[in-house]
Amino acid sequence: MLDIETRLTTLKRPALLARAARFGVDDYRRDVHLPRLLDIETPPRSAAALMALFSAEAEMEAARKNKAAAYRPARHVALLIAIMGEAQILRATTRAPS
Repeated sequence: MLDIETRLTTLKRPALLARAARFGVDDYRRDVHLPRLLDIETPPRSAAALMALFSAEAEMEAARKNKAAAYRPARHVALLIAIMGEAQILRATTRAPS
């Protein structure tokens, strides 16, 4: 299984989806967004949240590629925003102090 950093660097999505997510990442609030996106009450730690987000986003990506009627672009962008936000949090907490 790929580690989180590898999954983040290999995540390739259409430019429009990625751009929309980058615009939203500054407003990301894990205490508000994670419970809604993952259907949970208490947000898990960033690494666990990222793994759940990767799974949910992979389902959205598959639906997009298959042109499924259940595909929701807004949810897909919200998942990408959460992935970017959690990645920032994880990197900030695992960075060695200077």
